[in-house]
Amino acid sequence: MTSSLFQPIQLGNLTLHNRIVMPPMTRSRASQPGYNANELMATYYAQRATAGLIISEGTQISPMAKGYAWTPGIYTPEQITGWKKVTDAVHAKGGAIFAQLWHVGRVTHPDNICGQQPISSSAIKAENVKVFIDNGTDEPGFVDVVEPREMTADDIQQVIEQYRQAALNAIEAGFDGIELHAANGYLINQFIDSEANNRTDEYGGSLENRLRFLDEVVAAMVKAIGAERVGVRLAPLTTLNGTVDADPINTYTEAATLLNKHKIVYLHIAEVDWDDAPDTPNAFKQALRNAYQGVLIYAGRYNAEKAQQAIKAGLADMIGFGRPFVANPDLPNRIQNGYPLAEHVPETLFGGNEKGLIDYPVYQLED
Repeated sequence: MTSSLFQPIQLGNLTLHNRIVMPPMTRSRASQPGYNANELMATYYAQRATAGLIISEGTQISPMAKGYAWTPGIYTPEQITGWKKVTDAVHAKGGAIFAQLWHVGRVTHPDNICGQQPISSSAIKAENVKVFIDNGTDEPGFVDVVEPREMTADDIQQVIEQYRQAALNAIEAGFDGIELHAANGYLINQFIDSEANNRTDEYGGSLENRLRFLDEVVAAMVKAIGAERVGVRLAPLTTLNGTVDADPINTYTEAATLLNKHKIVYLHIAEVDWDDAPDTPNAFKQALRNAYQGVLIYAGRYNAEKAQQAIKAGLADMIGFGRPFVANPDLPNRIQNGYPLAEHVPETLFGGNEKGLIDYPVYQLED
């Protein structure tokens, strides 16, 4: 029996050969100076091109959008050229790849953004949140974030334009589409979640107002590159990087309804994935399915069996496998054949070189 994970699926104008997604994972290997994607990254993504869809690591849309050392950008000609190496390598292997567009907002440190004060929906510091900076060694130096300044109306319009331009840059770089990172406590999430937003203008207060920034960013990107090339990632129940919502079920059902109106090509839900984390309630998943009619992707603590169940139940169309893709470049083949999965080395996740990035082997059957 062919697993439901290996049925083809239409994603906009793309026909994907399976329903396995390599979700965005920060690896911090961009070339310095310039934060450019490079040959090492091209090899890494090409090794994993048997995924139905690859979503790139978070890619900052401007110098102010950067949260961590050595992460790539997509706002200069050199960065576009660097990403072209990656997309060409993935396409040469028959893969499809979207760029995740990222603005971290307050989840950064002045050392990462040319000495500037971070920006956010509000002047609220993210408590107990650390980011890593380049401290002159190959090891990331972790530091506490600082208090951001509240974005002005002009700041908001400028960032919307940066998202729009980044979407155009991604298409120029050869990406098949883009994913807006609106999850995990970063900038757009800082507007959505009630406890991170104390604005008193049209971008704060009511749920409609808190969703306005998301609405306007998505509208600008859809107009620029087409709804069939725009996906969005949300994290309804995570409290990563200090963002908390008082009523997440209602908030994110409304967000899904809003995104459905834009006819975006997919909605990507990041579930809580730490050990002993609660499962996303099935009733909530059904509400999201009712609210959003496009391709629905879930990621977080999935194995092959759980992924198949979610697709068969009609709650998901595709499933993201994050950490398993780090150490298993041939993950779809291993899942399809029931081969054992290798474990990744946590110490090599961020920064460094090819070690822990491109040196994980494909599965070999014993003679």
